[in-house]
Order: sequence, then C-alpha cells, then structure tokens
Amino acid sequence: MTSFDQAGSVPRPQSLMLSFFGIHVLGRDTALSSSSLIDVFAQAGITEEAVRSTLTRMVKRGLLERHRRGRKTYFGLTPRAVDVLQEGHDRIWHTGAVNRTWDGTWTLVGFSLPEAWRSERHDLRSRLVWNGFGPLQNGLWVAPGTVDVPEVVAGLGLDPYLRVFRGAVAGAPTEARTVLRSAFDVEAIAKGYEEFLARWGADAEAPDDGGEPDALVRQLLLHTDWLGQVRQDPHLPAEHLPEDWPAGRAEHVFRTLARRYEEPARRQAADTLDMITPGAAQE
Repeated sequence: MTSFDQAGSVPRPQSLMLSFFGIHVLGRDTALSSSSLIDVFAQAGITEEAVRSTLTRMVKRGLLERHRRGRKTYFGLTPRAVDVLQEGHDRIWHTGAVNRTWDGTWTLVGFSLPEAWRSERHDLRSRLVWNGFGPLQNGLWVAPGTVDVPEVVAGLGLDPYLRVFRGAVAGAPTEARTVLRSAFDVEAIAKGYEEFLARWGADAEAPDDGGEPDALVRQLLLHTDWLGQVRQDPHLPAEHLPEDWPAGRAEHVFRTLARRYEEPARRQAADTLDMITPGAAQE
C-alpha cells in the first residue's frame, strides 16, 4: 500500500482525522463512534492511544463534539470544523491546483505590532500564510488575487494595526515574477508537488482492477497528502511559473486515484463505520 515512507514523514493524526471527517461526515448529519475510528486508523498505522488523544484534543479545540449513546461515544463536526473542511473541499474540487485565471491583482497587508505581542504576531502570520500570503518585505505581505482580509483576520482584534491594499505592479523594477520569487518559496512548492507525484504516480498508472481491498485507507492517505500540498500552495499565477510546473500533473494523479478509490471506499466505510444521526431520538 502507498505510504508516506518515501518522503520520510507521516501525516499528523489530526490531519488524517480532519480528512476522514471531511470525506465521510461533511454535508451529513452524522457522528462516528470512537471504536470504529480506532479500527480504521489502525490500518493506517495510527495507534488507539493516538486516536483517542487526537479526538480529545479536537473536542477541546472546538472541532469535534461528543455524543453519548449508552456506553458508546460518537464524534461529530462542530460548525467551526464544517467551515474549515468546506474551505478545504472547495480548494480541492473547485479552485484547483493551477491558477490560469489571475487578473493581475494583488492583495497587500501591512502591519506593525508592538514588539511584545509575539503571540498576536504568530496568529496573524499563521492566518496570512493559510490564506495564500507571503512576506514581500518587513511588515508587508502579499497574495495573488483578491482576498477577503477582514474575514481572514476576524477575531484577532488587530484591525487598528493593519493596512490593506489592492492593486497591480507598475512594471520595472517591480515585475510579477519578482514579487513571486521574493514573497514565496517557489522551489519548495514545486518540490512538494514532485514528491506527491513520486508517492502516488505509479499507483495512478497501474491498471484499475476494481479490487482495492484497502481503498478506505488509501483514500484517506491520498486526500490528506493532497490537501497538504494545496495548502502550501498560495495558488500562484501559472503565467509566471516555469513551463514544467508540476501542479497540473499532480492534480491529474490525485483526481485519477480519488475516482478509483471512491466507490470501494464508500462500501468499506458502510461495512466498517458505526454511525448515528446526532439529532435523532434514541430508541
């Protein structure tokens, strides 16, 4: 089975758990039992202790909520988790990996926070990176396209310290390609896609025999890996990237395997997962 050993790293249990709920719970009024999650994640090499501690942490972080049915415990998504997972779903299936529709617009965020506000600075930078920004120069971050910055920084309480602009480069000495190279690690983003291709490319090229006895776990690993790749890619405009930019090839591999695993994984999930409808009356 495809693993992450080739890259020397294994996805964090929380990343796997979010992916699993995104595949099997998002858009449904469903909660999954901890015991069935333990069974599935054991096939991916995740221990029972790691699953239980991950579920507990995700409850504390407001991503999951517990539901009791007799002696069993079930976990469902919170509204916050739904928002996170829906954004990831849209990024994968609607936005796509290759930006061929960039209109030349940049969104810029300038900020200056008191030196002692290390936590606030970390939170702001994390939000900016998550939403496709890169540091152009000290205190000035940039993202291609139009970004809803108020939504990005909502709840941080930093509005008085931010300055937000939208515009286009004026030409030499500031070219779009220069902005990309200054604000983003283009080589590292390309390397991530190349490593994804190294992990999954052979599987996509292999004949589809319709069997896939471990499709449920393959699907989980595939989706988690791909979401990790697109999360680190700020959707840079294709016209300013190298001609052999690997995002399109990697996306083709992802979609090929996602289609291949979908139906057998659905059947295995139906046989394996213990589900309830949280709002339904108990018998």
